[in-house]
Amino acid sequence: MKLPKQVMRFNPYLRKRTLHKIKIVSTGNKRGTLTRGSINRAKLRGLGRGIGNKGKWGSKPAVSKFKRKAKTTKTMNIMYTCIESGKSHYRKSRRNQRTGKIQQE
Repeated sequence: MKLPKQVMRFNPYLRKRTLHKIKIVSTGNKRGTLTRGSINRAKLRGLGRGIGNKGKWGSKPAVSKFKRKAKTTKTMNIMYTCIESGKSHYRKSRRNQRTGKIQQE
């Protein structure tokens, strides 16, 4: 996503519009491999092994390269830091087009 380096935004701490720096923060943690309902945990319990149809854990057909990616947009957490006060706040998890990082000028 292409963003300007600085924007004018309302600062609730100073209660006026000030110049803010923009930073893209990661979208959060990935789910663990041993969370409840994960395939890895089920395999450790011994499911999907043995004789007969493996079902959910069996061999899958080859996926074409066009069907691999489902999402065309990406959620981004945008952090705004006020230049005057140094306070930061979020504009949290908006879906944005995959156009790259903050553009360099």
